[in-house]
Amino acid sequence: MEIEVRINGRDERLNACTLDTLIAERGLISGSLVVEHNGRIIKQADWQGVTLGKKDVLELLNFVGGG
Repeated sequence: MEIEVRINGRDERLNACTLDTLIAERGLISGSLVVEHNGRIIKQADWQGVTLGKKDVLELLNFVGGG
């Protein structure tokens, strides 16, 4: 089923899936990624249990270290 969600401020249409599937499909590095789902930070251990739904709002934040 195709749904519309907002990811990092942009509306996107995608097939309904879990957070971990979305992250894997996008090739994001999970070790440095923080995910906010509808205003709530989701722990990495819980990503597979969160199924995206219509009008969900995601912020995918990737932290990069440097010196």
